[in-house]
Amino acid sequence: MKIAIDAMGGDHAPKEIILGTMKAVELYKDIEIVLYGDEKRIREYLVEHERISIVHTEEVILGTDEPVRAVRRKKQASMVLMAQAVANGEADGCISAGNTGALMTAGLFIVGRIDGIDRPALAPTLPTLDGKGFLMLDLGANVDAKPEHLAQYAIMGSVYAEKVRGIQNPKVGLLNIGTEDKKGNELTKHAFQHMEKMNLNFVGNVESRSILEGPADVIVTDGFTGNMVLKTIEGTASSIFSLLKTTFTSSLKSKLAAGLVKNDLKDLKNMMDYTEYGGAALFGLKAPVVKAHGSSNSNALFNAVRQTREMIKHDVAQTIKEAVNQNK
Repeated sequence: MKIAIDAMGGDHAPKEIILGTMKAVELYKDIEIVLYGDEKRIREYLVEHERISIVHTEEVILGTDEPVRAVRRKKQASMVLMAQAVANGEADGCISAGNTGALMTAGLFIVGRIDGIDRPALAPTLPTLDGKGFLMLDLGANVDAKPEHLAQYAIMGSVYAEKVRGIQNPKVGLLNIGTEDKKGNELTKHAFQHMEKMNLNFVGNVESRSILEGPADVIVTDGFTGNMVLKTIEGTASSIFSLLKTTFTSSLKSKLAAGLVKNDLKDLKNMMDYTEYGGAALFGLKAPVVKAHGSSNSNALFNAVRQTREMIKHDVAQTIKEAVNQNK
């Protein structure tokens, strides 16, 4: 299988992108990777490999670019060429750590939506206290949503959880302000009615305060709410570790204690790092499009490749199409 990667996207491109790519091809013998970007800069870090090739371009979509305008005008940008390769059948899936809005635009207008899907959804796997993680969608592809959109998100998330994460009969929950069936606004009330009639293991409403405890394998919400929840989790985790660092460096006694629990704290930080699960997949498109975190290091990029490989291997796009048709 062939995976296209935007080598110039992200805060640490191209170095960390290349290092993650090389790690992936060494472990997975069934993948071939095509890197899109400035060949001279890429070769500073790339060790020649028979399953890694380069498509040279010096045009890049920046994080400050307006997404739709950038995709339309920068026809030779690394991200656009990468998406075009997928659309043309030259690659089976693609990855970028660049401009999120531009990648969603390229995915929607170049790769294209699956027939029957009204709107795509951005879906990362987030950590839980038991280390299993859960899939959450939508986290920002669409600010507004209708009940039927949330129902489609539930189908797509359930397919991914089963096919890629290997969870049998995954539990699907609806994010709400209470667990009672009648709770919520008009969107969640109607979405609940849709989802309880579908061929899903629907466990009902879940509250935001409990999502890290793992009440469901897939949690569905609209993109506006989902994006705020994600950023709240990120901000809270960052603040807690900042407070711990301050506490453990406040005195000699604290520094000695820090030395004893250093490895445990490192393990805890890794457990709460959602890039360990891969990137955020853009569900509802005709082929896998994965958004790696903007600050991705080589390990995060490697995990995004692993995730994309699994999506291709299990033909997630086709399975989603079939599942949506069955639940019409």
